[in-house]
Amino acid sequence: MKPTLKLIALTSLLALAACSNDSDDEKTKSETPAIVEADGQATATPDAEAPAETPAEVPAKAPAAKTASESKDTAYLKDNKSKDGVQTTESGLQYKVLSEGDGATPTADDFVTVHYAGRLIDGSEFDSSYKRGEPATFPAGRLIKGFTEALLMMKVGDKWEITIPSELAYGERGGGDVIPPNATLIFDVELLAIKSEAEARAEQEAQMAELKAEFIAAEQSFLTENSAREGVKATQSGLQYKVLTEGTGKMPTAESKVTVHYEGKLLNGEVFDSSYKRGETIQFGLNQVIPGWTEGLQLMKEGAKYELYIPYALAYGERGRPSIPPFSTLIFTVELISVDS
Repeated sequence: MKPTLKLIALTSLLALAACSNDSDDEKTKSETPAIVEADGQATATPDAEAPAETPAEVPAKAPAAKTASESKDTAYLKDNKSKDGVQTTESGLQYKVLSEGDGATPTADDFVTVHYAGRLIDGSEFDSSYKRGEPATFPAGRLIKGFTEALLMMKVGDKWEITIPSELAYGERGGGDVIPPNATLIFDVELLAIKSEAEARAEQEAQMAELKAEFIAAEQSFLTENSAREGVKATQSGLQYKVLTEGTGKMPTAESKVTVHYEGKLLNGEVFDSSYKRGETIQFGLNQVIPGWTEGLQLMKEGAKYELYIPYALAYGERGRPSIPPFSTLIFTVELISVDS
């Protein structure tokens, strides 16, 4: 697995573990393997305080009339139920034992290490630990209902194909951009190991510390080299910037509202957000954005275009965002169009 994806996955797992004692009402906000490591599609605007939204947190949609897609899912479940080796539980979960293990069976309080691949009934794959080349560890009792139900019947060493009706998965709301509303999900699942919460946390925290060190070392290397580039300046906070075009208009304060055009990139050159691509500027208050933006925009005059190099401590810190890994240094090209207040 790529270090960026692995760090996002570890952060998600530790967050889930920290919430393991939430109320029953909170437990209905289920997460699936697809959610923990799927590539985020949400726009990463430079706000400082808005929580990272995952598909599991998207508000439920109002009930809609039954669609042709739902009818296909219903027909698929009916046909699959009659296939050789397929068993159906009282809840409607369908499963087929592909190979049997002889290990222990987890409880809802355990963490499990699994290999899995998830697909829709049309065969399109939405997530796979096999493709990432590394199994995943999850709290067994904190997943979508169908996945949890299957795990609590499996033994270590088992490999099953599980078919999860939409009401045991994401129902009418769907799962962000990767799982449509009312979708039946099919998973191939291998149960590799069972761990206690303490064991899982200790293992993941050790891995996260190692990856954190790698990210911070990469940041320091970049910032050190970048500071020596022609035209690059640094502030006392550690923010670095380069003037691409100087402006002649007003300068904002920390309380100002501004209109800007911008593009944001990771150190690997990946663009995670761009007002240019959306074809429209954006307006916001400088006291509502990440510290690197608040500071950097106050160095600019209307009409200016700067490149900002923002250390992770002045950006999204240890939490990251759906499309921004934790501990990420961010590079923004920013045009200050106007100071509006």
